[in-house]
Amino acid sequence: MEQKPARNVYLKMKTLEEARAIWRAETQDRRCPSQRVATAASLGRVTARPVVARRSVPHYHGAAMDGFAVKARESFGASEVSPTRLRIGESAFAVDTGDALPQGADAVVMIEHVEILPAGEIEIRSAAFPWQHVRKVGEDIVSGELLLPQNHRLRPADLGALLAAGVVEIEVYRRPVVWIQPTGTELIPAERAAEAGPGHIIEFNGRVLAGLVEECGGAPVVREAIPDDLESIRRFLLEAASSEADAILINAGSSAGSEDYTAALVGDLGSVLVHGVTMMPGKPTVLGIIQGKPVVGVPGYPVSAILAFEQFGRPLLFGLQGLPEPPFVEVDAVMGRKMPSRLGLEEFVRVILGRVQGRLVAMPLQRGAGIITSLTRADGILRIPQNVEGVDVDEGVRVRLLRGEGDLDHSLVMIGSHDNTIDVLANELKRRDSRTHLSSSNVGSLGGLMAIRKGQAHLAGSHLLETATGEYNFSYIERYLKGVPVRVVQLAMRQQGLLVKPGNPLGIRGIEDLGRPDVSFVNRQAGAGTRILLDHFLGRHGLKAEAVHGYDQEEYTHMSVAVNVLSGRADCGMAIHAAARALDLDFIPVAEERYDLIIPESSWEDPRVGLVLEIVGDDSFRSMVREMGGYDVGASGRVMGIWDGREWHERA
Repeated sequence: MEQKPARNVYLKMKTLEEARAIWRAETQDRRCPSQRVATAASLGRVTARPVVARRSVPHYHGAAMDGFAVKARESFGASEVSPTRLRIGESAFAVDTGDALPQGADAVVMIEHVEILPAGEIEIRSAAFPWQHVRKVGEDIVSGELLLPQNHRLRPADLGALLAAGVVEIEVYRRPVVWIQPTGTELIPAERAAEAGPGHIIEFNGRVLAGLVEECGGAPVVREAIPDDLESIRRFLLEAASSEADAILINAGSSAGSEDYTAALVGDLGSVLVHGVTMMPGKPTVLGIIQGKPVVGVPGYPVSAILAFEQFGRPLLFGLQGLPEPPFVEVDAVMGRKMPSRLGLEEFVRVILGRVQGRLVAMPLQRGAGIITSLTRADGILRIPQNVEGVDVDEGVRVRLLRGEGDLDHSLVMIGSHDNTIDVLANELKRRDSRTHLSSSNVGSLGGLMAIRKGQAHLAGSHLLETATGEYNFSYIERYLKGVPVRVVQLAMRQQGLLVKPGNPLGIRGIEDLGRPDVSFVNRQAGAGTRILLDHFLGRHGLKAEAVHGYDQEEYTHMSVAVNVLSGRADCGMAIHAAARALDLDFIPVAEERYDLIIPESSWEDPRVGLVLEIVGDDSFRSMVREMGGYDVGASGRVMGIWDGREWHERA
């Protein structure tokens, strides 16, 4: 019977700084072996030893101007009143820039300062001085001088200097070879995605880690996934340790579960330096050495894997090439929403960023370690120290950028209710102006109004129903945006309803069936317009929230509600028709509602907002939205009302 190692439940976790210090002490003096490569193909490589010039540049005295090469002493005394004449081919020689000087010549007279005479002579009216307009031997590089030091990363200009100096081959550190081993019985290759059934997970972390390795100048070797069993992982670790790899990344199996063997096996085959780091995501990280090779046990959740690599794999790979770890680019911002954090854990929060009313505002995204889209959508990462309980609204923070700093001036921040048309809008913005990026945060309609009030967004999406009048958004703007002038622009009329599985197996007819004990529901978060609409209809049918099984089960987007229904986590949920159509769910109409863009006057003249208005009023945008189903965009782009902070003007 297979003997399983004892579980390690992070009894000796290290802080991030402690873990980085331990790792640095163990790995900082390691270097990859050197190799000789053609200079022309060495861009980005790192010199393994000093490089000296093999020839001078230039290696001859050459003309720096078009004109005539002369002996300077033969021109002495030349002046406007007493010009000097020199015979061409005897004491004056025509040269172009770069030509070698004839024997004995030591100056060049520019062609503009020469008068060519018919008798084969030139006349000059000012004396030349020695080495005038001449590139002397070794003026740029002298043979034998140091061109580049050791541990220098080669740039395009460096290659030019090396080749000019006769260095056609150069000794550099070999690219760090990194063995990347995904583990998990449930993993299947991406090319077999069509075969994925319940319990199967597409293996993509290996490709993500390979990309990170390549960005650090390494050479990744991604292996096929192996099962979560002790002997498979043991064989892999022994094979990897005896290979040419300079470092080993093992993905998943680093936690403390019953099938998480990485830490125990690293300890059995070598030594464990760290198991468990007080960072979130990334807590289960394992650091160790097997047969002299650094091993990083990378957690299985994708965000955890990326952050663990950045903290430990990145400095290792740069160090193996003799380079310091380059710092991340950071900017100052203010927090747009209160962000609590657990004491004792260093947290990495993904945020969107945008410059609103002169301030760079950071708004947090979803925090889950398995939500890789929290990184694809993010503009930056906020690091909350372990001794801090969180960050308050409007508090100054440092944010590490995931996009170029110059991109921030082209980011448009939209906060509020989710709608599928926003994805179409974001793509159209990027298509029409590749610099413009729409950063959106789905916090519900009311959250969008609050962001407008606090000056944290360029625009908000809202569909807040006033149940007494049947109007949308106006009364809420009056209540929450006193003193804040805004304009209300209709984006679309859309159908809201109940999403159920294909064929409606439970025979759900409408809101009245949500009180049935056999029906489970998935809701939207408090403050969402959809939640307010639901509560309105529950009241009309005499149903209380407590009667709805799953009323407290919340999601932040229509598509998340749809996925919950599709996966069977809930029997039904309330969302827009387009979400049902996207996932082939049945749809039971409940109401048609108006979804508006709330745009503060401070943003109205912004060219980016102008482009948004141009797009939503365009027939091509309307056509794309209609194709999604459940939308009426006949009045898309229409100004529904102008609020000056005290009263309405031109309200529709």
